[in-house]
Amino acid sequence: MVRVRFQAWVAVAMLLGGSAAAIPRLDLSSHPKPAAGDRRWVIQLPGVLPPQADPALSTNPADWRVQLIVGQMVELDCNRQTFGGKLRPVKPAQPGGPLLYRVTDVGQLASTRMACPPDQPRRRAFVPMAGKAFVVPYNASQPIVVDAPRPLELRWRLWKAEVQERPARLQ
Repeated sequence: MVRVRFQAWVAVAMLLGGSAAAIPRLDLSSHPKPAAGDRRWVIQLPGVLPPQADPALSTNPADWRVQLIVGQMVELDCNRQTFGGKLRPVKPAQPGGPLLYRVTDVGQLASTRMACPPDQPRRRAFVPMAGKAFVVPYNASQPIVVDAPRPLELRWRLWKAEVQERPARLQ
């Protein structure tokens, strides 16, 4: 009886994160090393997500996409800031090889030049890179690896499609 309780306690402790060894470490040895001055960001997508409250959204991962958002933390005033750059996939060395994305051609931070009220405090906020959204397919079996120069950061957002399909009108 004591042995069964101990085994149950160990199982609960592992489920609650009591053992760091239970989570396998990603093997990124097949990826090329980041360039000098770059940092590597890795997103390991969950294979199983909690049930959804919204039945209108698809539960099929083939219908999901991941938006990659590159940006930087900046001290802001009342003006709008932006900067340009490119996020591009790097061709794998061999077909079917690991996926890697690299941020290049990063421009200077640009700002509007409005006069701010003197009593308005400055705030620290995330400024995303300008351009259209960079979206990749959801694939829980491969990590998403992004190399970006300092001081850039990577954030991501999960997009799920609606279950309902709507017909298009023929013109």
